[in-house]
Amino acid sequence: QWQFVESGGGSVQPGGSLRLSCTASGFTLNYYDIAWFRQAPGKEREGVSWISGSGETTKYVDSAKGRFTISRDNAKNTVYLQMDNLEPEDAAVYYCAGSPSGVVVGNFWDEGQYVYWGQGIEVTVSS
Repeated sequence: QWQFVESGGGSVQPGGSLRLSCTASGFTLNYYDIAWFRQAPGKEREGVSWISGSGETTKYVDSAKGRFTISRDNAKNTVYLQMDNLEPEDAAVYYCAGSPSGVVVGNFWDEGQYVYWGQGIEVTVSS
């Protein structure tokens, strides 16, 4: 049975760092494009970052550029989101989502284009 498992969340102070992991089981991750989304309390879920199946192409929303880095290790069936210089506004539940490579086109933050979702992991940023 397929599943995504997110890990690495937790609580940090502003300016701190966290690395989220999204590990797939039940299928081979390198055939899938992966995105990270997040949902803060009282807000809609929003896209954060995206990486192609090969890892050659990445995308970020403006608020993540320069602070977050998405990467993948297909040998470990895992995608990472390194988050540096975290701000209180980054506090949210983070989700990884995936679709077969090439399926997601146009708006990469359109949730409806993603077939598989993780259960989410919480990130808290506060002093």
